[in-house]
Amino acid sequence: MSIVDWDVLQILSRGLRSIPGLIVFAILSISPAFCEPLDSAKSIELSLHGRVGEQCAIGQIGTMAFGDITRPGLTAATHVQFLCNVPFDMKIQAAHGGLANLQYPQGQGPFAGTLPFTMTVAIPVRKPSPSLIGRNFSSRDLLGGATLSSRDGIAMEGFALSITLGLPSREAGLLAGQYSEILTITVSPS
Repeated sequence: MSIVDWDVLQILSRGLRSIPGLIVFAILSISPAFCEPLDSAKSIELSLHGRVGEQCAIGQIGTMAFGDITRPGLTAATHVQFLCNVPFDMKIQAAHGGLANLQYPQGQGPFAGTLPFTMTVAIPVRKPSPSLIGRNFSSRDLLGGATLSSRDGIAMEGFALSITLGLPSREAGLLAGQYSEILTITVSPS
């Protein structure tokens, strides 16, 4: 045991009852780092690091039921929950390019089997000031897939989506039956 260790033990054994003993203990317990001379620097740099993961999420839309689609210009609209903390591209793709008759999508005779529509998407974005991006898509354009870019904006407030039905392509109107379309909306960081 060194002399310093012995002195520390003696001070501790006396319960640090004397002021000189307390001073000696305090001096001996000072870290060597505090005893080193200071640099002559007037400023220092401190580097801080962190990370936030990418997040893009869309809420559920469900089904838009038009009922009797023989009346032109019917519109259905909804607000979709949407959050994306990075700039993004939104791809929208249609399975049929219009509301298609489930049995005869090509139609029969003078009756059409597909009803075109227009889809409107409006997304409030921040880049950093608020702005609105949007676009109208024809159902035929969506057949091959169409993309809407946030143009370096991020989304925090969801988006508005509306679908307006058009006119049948044949003068006799639509073939009787059930009509359906499936739209797939995919969001990815750009």
